[in-house]
Amino acid sequence: MRFALGVEYDGSDFSGWESQPGQRTVQTTLESALSSVADSPIEIVCAGRTDAGVHAVAQVVHFDSHAQRAPHEWVLGANSNLSNDVSVRWASPVAENFHARYSARCRYYRYVIQNRRVRPALLRRRAAWERGALDIASMCSAGEHLLGEHDFSSFRAAGCQATSPVRTVVSLQVYRREELVIIDIAANAFLQHMVRNVAGVLMEIGRGRREPAWAKELLEARDRTRGAATAPPQGLYLTRIDYPPEYGLPAVSPEWLLW
Repeated sequence: MRFALGVEYDGSDFSGWESQPGQRTVQTTLESALSSVADSPIEIVCAGRTDAGVHAVAQVVHFDSHAQRAPHEWVLGANSNLSNDVSVRWASPVAENFHARYSARCRYYRYVIQNRRVRPALLRRRAAWERGALDIASMCSAGEHLLGEHDFSSFRAAGCQATSPVRTVVSLQVYRREELVIIDIAANAFLQHMVRNVAGVLMEIGRGRREPAWAKELLEARDRTRGAATAPPQGLYLTRIDYPPEYGLPAVSPEWLLW
């Protein structure tokens, strides 16, 4: 049978999602836990690979297994074998044509910035820190240039292996909740480091060092070297993934977060 799982994790102590020799990764950790439940090797496919230090509220994975286990047994069994920084939230049997990555219609990320003069202690691994005041209106204006289908070459990592740099951003919002500045962005898919590079550009504009039109100029330049520094990973959260309703997967909202 094929199963889908919803997974949340604190990425602080992981070397990213993807398995790497000699490194602690979310994929390796989760595969080990599920293999113990199945009593046989399990290989998983995720909806979106996250970098070291990046968190997830609603990562989705799928796997195939001959083991006869009820959904709640996958959840309870996996969690009993997992460390406290990763947890399986739900499990659901799915059709054989379901694919965690290729069946996804839209992905949602949230970038959180603690915007105050003194460095954070409690959120040091859960949010980026910017000591200078950020102009939210300028960041919102810049974000409007990124909506729609574009070549995002200026916002991809140098080592990004995606065959095409074209992506469609369906929504981008910037707003403040007291000392926190939040960037919510959704797209059909994302390039490597794309959200963090967008956040870096918006922060540079929010600092007043660039005008909002700079975001449009970067899009047209299609040159990563002309952009801002990549924003740090600890502020980034994978918050939601949309799939066609026929798969019947649970909907997860990020609003339970503290921000």
